[in-house]
Amino acid sequence: MTLPEVVTREEWLEARKSLLAEEKEVTRRRDALNAKRRRLPMVRIDKEYLLDGPDGTVPLAALFGESSQLIVKHVMFAPDWDAACSGCTADIDEMSDGLLRHLRSRDTAFALVARAPLDKLRKYQAARGWTVPWYSSYGSDFNYDFQATLDKDRPQLEYNYRSQPEIVAGDETSVEMSGVSCFLREGTEIYHTYSTWARGTDVLGCQRPWGNPVGWSCFLRAGGHQFSRLVAACSAGGAGVRWPAGSPPCRRGPRRAGGSRPLLGLGGRGGAAGRRWRWRGSWA
Repeated sequence: MTLPEVVTREEWLEARKSLLAEEKEVTRRRDALNAKRRRLPMVRIDKEYLLDGPDGTVPLAALFGESSQLIVKHVMFAPDWDAACSGCTADIDEMSDGLLRHLRSRDTAFALVARAPLDKLRKYQAARGWTVPWYSSYGSDFNYDFQATLDKDRPQLEYNYRSQPEIVAGDETSVEMSGVSCFLREGTEIYHTYSTWARGTDVLGCQRPWGNPVGWSCFLRAGGHQFSRLVAACSAGGAGVRWPAGSPPCRRGPRRAGGSRPLLGLGGRGGAAGRRWRWRGSWA
């Protein structure tokens, strides 16, 4: 195994400072990109999507529960498979009940969606010991409309916002893809705010932007296809602060009845300014 060069402490410190300058520049550029991402427009969902889940066949709105924000993880699990893909499985293995409670306390629901029939999802979920809500999109257009399934017969060959027919190779007619989509509910309306695929799922996070003096939350994924951490953590403070446009992505807002606080990054309301934010995270 080739190891890094061994140097003196002074030489190491010089190299570290040089790297730190580059790291800070990347951080500033990422913060600027995050601000642009949060200003991305959204699309009203006009089509009715019916999904099979723990409470039977329900519309997409049911996945929100009592929250106004929804994160959907598109799980690779085709109707003719007996198990989800290993990468998706590793991701979900690390999602704890505590994490889901933190999300719900911040006005955010989290759900899994796959195209396999519900009975297969239930069997696999029980075998893995998962408690994350899981819904089947079998028989609906959900996977196709959000690029989670590529299919020659539909035809739906768009992935990561461009045509990629080469993904469905040889005798295959369809291919499942993994990604994350975000939705906002306002009254009876549902909006699609963001989706990310491929390397965009390497980091799921709300990085603390420049100039934020108090509370912040983050969702962090690190390490290729291995879901390292998905954290919803928030420090005290935030209520009554007027925030500049473009920040913060995930500030903790004022308490609602019952003691919950909205996670402003996804689209909740909060603070004296009453500003609205949609969660964009810091996805590449």
